[in-house]
Amino acid sequence: MKTTFYRINAACMTVWLVILMVIMSGILSCKPKPLQTEDKVNNLVQVKHPAWSKNLCIYEVNLRQYSKTGSISEFEKQLPRLKEMGTDILWFMPIHPIGSLKRKGSLGSYYSVKDYKAIDPSYGTLADFKAMVKKCHEMGMYVIIDWVANHTSWDNQLIDDHPDWYSKDSLGNLISPFDWADVADLNYNNKDLRSYMTNAMKYWLKETDIDGFRCDVAGMVPLDFWIDTRNQLDQIKLVFMLAEAEEARMHQAFDMTYGWELYHLMNQIAKGKKNANDLLPYFAKNDSTYPSDAYRMYFTSNHDENSWNDTEYERLGDGVKTFAVLSATVPGMLLVYTGQEASLKKKLQFFEKDPVDWSDLSMIDFYKPLLALKKNNAALWNGVAGGSFNRIETNADNSIFAYLRIKDNAKIFVILNLSKTQQSITLKGDAYTGKYRNIYTNEQVNYSKDMQLSLKPWEYIVLEK
Repeated sequence: MKTTFYRINAACMTVWLVILMVIMSGILSCKPKPLQTEDKVNNLVQVKHPAWSKNLCIYEVNLRQYSKTGSISEFEKQLPRLKEMGTDILWFMPIHPIGSLKRKGSLGSYYSVKDYKAIDPSYGTLADFKAMVKKCHEMGMYVIIDWVANHTSWDNQLIDDHPDWYSKDSLGNLISPFDWADVADLNYNNKDLRSYMTNAMKYWLKETDIDGFRCDVAGMVPLDFWIDTRNQLDQIKLVFMLAEAEEARMHQAFDMTYGWELYHLMNQIAKGKKNANDLLPYFAKNDSTYPSDAYRMYFTSNHDENSWNDTEYERLGDGVKTFAVLSATVPGMLLVYTGQEASLKKKLQFFEKDPVDWSDLSMIDFYKPLLALKKNNAALWNGVAGGSFNRIETNADNSIFAYLRIKDNAKIFVILNLSKTQQSITLKGDAYTGKYRNIYTNEQVNYSKDMQLSLKPWEYIVLEK
């Protein structure tokens, strides 16, 4: 969806042209080196996505909290359930051994890596992991692992063997990034560190046949490292790369970036601080800022938000399902976090054992039709493989966000009441008219011009043609 407005007064244009000519004459005389800005990002070289990623969603696996044992073998038993639900890309939070020195809590942070080429014994063995990856591939699923390139634990052997690979203060002491006292910061000015890190990532591709990486705090590691590493990884197999970053420039090395801005906007709408009309400028900005084939990851929860902020039920209230529908049907890829299909209503402890309660799996009935629609209807596919995105106006646009996704003969119509009050609405125009199937009721419905509807608070309607 491209939305651009030009309102230029002719007289003002003349004045500005004169000013511009004067400025340009000074600039040209200095012959500065051209600068590349965010506005020029669509001219940048984009990565080539693996073909299999065009219509899939992603599921974040928190192994520690997935079961009482937290083992790979126990998780493997859940693969049929996850496959049936429709989450085909599995992102595993860090599976590496965790440092003991300066550890936080009794178990430490997943992101305090002690050994980049090993499996944490609490999860199992390398053989266990390889067997699980093989099983995933046999089931048509894909595996990416969390990669922590920015820092290591304080007892990682690299500190003893290569202290010059680490950032230091003015006194020559190793330092932590921010207030992350349990980890030591790596210095990517060192070429040997770069080679080591790239080769360690290659190891996992060759040894375990994983399909890519989710890269922790990717924006804190130099982009040229990621670009070079991505090129080398793709020589082994075409990988899928997710950056924990939001900057458009990251798409020179990564397939997908985080949609934090939309996440925060949804939280504000749920609290009544923003409304449905605030969504359109976001998508217009996204469309003009990011490369046309960039994948954006949208979510209502993840490991950071759940543990450090609030659960989706605390933030979104009765709008939990409504905002999940939004996240799954706008241009982008939906993330489902461990336990969301089990109505996870607690903040999982980050440094301790705190297993998910799997007794209530009723949310699977909500996610399954939504994820099936994503996979099977080209209008919802990722990047340029997906369809157009256009809002349908109503007489209550402050509360109602209605939109069409169209790709060739595929058509999806979504109507969301993003408010806590019932809305009686009239859909304007006729772009949406036709017969549809409601994906949750399987009812066949006919939508005519200037259709009138009544929507309950936070009601969502997802229609497929």
